[in-house]
Amino acid sequence: MYIDKLKIQNFRNYEYQEINLENKINIFFGDNAQGKTNILESIFISSFGKSFRTNKEKELIKKGQNFLRIQTHFQKSDRQGNIKIEIADKKNVFLNDIKLKKLSELLGNINIVIFTPDDINLLKGGPNLRRKFLDMMIGQLRPAYVLNLNLYLKTLEQRNNFLKQNIKNEQMLDIWDEKLADFAIKIFNYRKEFIDKIKDKIKVIHSEITKEKIDIKYISDCENKEKLLENLKKNRKIDYIRGYTSCGIHRDDFNISINDEPVNIYGSQGQNRTAILSLKLSELNVIYDEIQEYPILLLDDFMSELDEKRISNFLNNIENIQVIITCTKNIEIKNSISHNVVNGKII
Repeated sequence: MYIDKLKIQNFRNYEYQEINLENKINIFFGDNAQGKTNILESIFISSFGKSFRTNKEKELIKKGQNFLRIQTHFQKSDRQGNIKIEIADKKNVFLNDIKLKKLSELLGNINIVIFTPDDINLLKGGPNLRRKFLDMMIGQLRPAYVLNLNLYLKTLEQRNNFLKQNIKNEQMLDIWDEKLADFAIKIFNYRKEFIDKIKDKIKVIHSEITKEKIDIKYISDCENKEKLLENLKKNRKIDYIRGYTSCGIHRDDFNISINDEPVNIYGSQGQNRTAILSLKLSELNVIYDEIQEYPILLLDDFMSELDEKRISNFLNNIENIQVIITCTKNIEIKNSISHNVVNGKII
């Protein structure tokens, strides 16, 4: 799987740019604030239909313009295709020139794995970031997961709204609890399956980058439906006080340890960064196992805070994959092509 052409118009600081990409390592280098990350962002939007940098889509449109357009041409082993996304007063998404009715229909057409400097917060930040990582990975591969997750979140919102009204109606809560538990168990099974797949791969990958021992553990109270229903009922009093549901799949988490110590607490900045790279490479290989094609790997300023040995060992793990790298200075990598980015133009 690879992207061979990207066209962006009125996107961020780009007026219009056609970018031809090779099915190998593509390097975009230049000073800060020139538009390197914007290229990765446009590819991410083509994959997920939304940005990883902002929820305000108007911010994506170039100043002084009233619309943007992103066109992405991609090749897969069994087909080729194109995705067009237009944002003005509303957003329209087209797959092979057919307008999609739901954004979920876009998922899985272009599979990607992305690493950004902000991903350091994946381990050091709150559990919501780690759940988002799982949701993005599984959502690309299993449409039923997205459906169940959306149904769970909708039911959760209804239950929370009811709690805020402070109306004591045990029968109504029983109904919502039953629905929550049904969706939660399905979501748990998906997440547990993929965490187990990552666990098998991350140990091997991390040992090739560094000799440290790594492990990943999934944390959830939704493994058993009866126990979850019991916890929901037991916590009703405190849920009424707080006005939200205090247990369920929306509280799930996972942690990563290096040499049996939590990396988010005891790990150095370099260890945290390397652990995340190992996690992303594991995600990449899990996706390959699922679809028999490697996803596209996006690396935004990935070399910061990594020593040369870790960088070299990491690069040895990304052969035969389309990789798109941004960095401030050009770097010499085997089987790569470089582009200089200057003020929203590719030189």
